[in-house]
Amino acid sequence: QVQLVESGGGSVQAGGSLRLSCAHSTFPSSNVCMGWFRRAPGKEREGVAIINSDGSSTYAESGKGRFTLSEDDAKNTLILQMNSLQPEDTAMYYCAADWGGGVRTTLATMWEDLRYWGQGTQVTVST
Repeated sequence: QVQLVESGGGSVQAGGSLRLSCAHSTFPSSNVCMGWFRRAPGKEREGVAIINSDGSSTYAESGKGRFTLSEDDAKNTLILQMNSLQPEDTAMYYCAADWGGGVRTTLATMWEDLRYWGQGTQVTVST
């Protein structure tokens, strides 16, 4: 059973930065798809960024130029670096993952496509 554990959330002022981490156990396959989505109170889930098994990454328009997704393979950790944070970035951020031949997802469907989620980490950005 793969586990995902997020950390790095917190409270920052607008313009600040946070680095979210998603530590995970070793996947049983090299075909892995991972990413982050978020949910703000009263709003729908929103995909933030994904890395597909072919190595391609996709970012939501809201985070382009501000958010960077990377992987630390040595530490089994997926990292989301978030810069120039704005109040509209306030949400619970979730890491999600899945694996297997042909696994792939999109920003709009990742919470349906990816079977495994973490418990979430809260990000709060104040003015």
